[in-house]
Amino acid sequence: MPTDPEARSPADDPERPGAEHWVPARHTLAALRRAAPDCRGCELWRDARHVVFSQGRASAAMMLIGEQPGDHEDTTGEPFVGPAGRLLDEALDAAHIDRESTYLTNAVKHFRHHVSGKRRIHDKPEVGNIVACHPWLEAEFEVVHPQVVVCLGATAVRAVLGRSIPITRSRGQRFDGPDAAPDAAVFVTTHPSAVLRLRGKDAFDEAFDRFVADLETAASAVG
Repeated sequence: MPTDPEARSPADDPERPGAEHWVPARHTLAALRRAAPDCRGCELWRDARHVVFSQGRASAAMMLIGEQPGDHEDTTGEPFVGPAGRLLDEALDAAHIDRESTYLTNAVKHFRHHVSGKRRIHDKPEVGNIVACHPWLEAEFEVVHPQVVVCLGATAVRAVLGRSIPITRSRGQRFDGPDAAPDAAVFVTTHPSAVLRLRGKDAFDEAFDRFVADLETAASAVG
């Protein structure tokens, strides 16, 4: 991961020793998925029900990277199966992208949250969580070799590019791939949950269409 001035090394924080201690030396998708449930790279495993690793094949040309699992994903152990995932499905369909042809994963593999009554409320991952979990993402890049990477939201952008960038002004632009996927074309867009929050409001149609257009732009870079 490129240097981030706000990030502490996992070695500096005993709560976050880093996932590299659990990532298997033999990088195959099956090996990664078998090893991920044992990961103790940061503190988030303690309160999560499941590690939520990925969905898709190693031959996928497009990799979509979100922030972290939500409550539905943590309950099922599968990525993008909650309301935001269903909106992503709608957008992929509108962009004529087959979800089965993509590789779906998150920058952080455990659900960061707090409990309020009977509800588990989403908390944004800290930079230390992103850094600690990054070895998994690097391994996924090495296995999948995506032609195109789509960062869904600011956390994914930080995990892939190693820095924060203004998504609103960067949508539609093509960025160079990270060290672990130097040949990939990287595109950034909003997280589907941000679009979902607008459903039922006047701004929803425009936000959804913009999201679909971002996915279409990324898909056009697949050779």
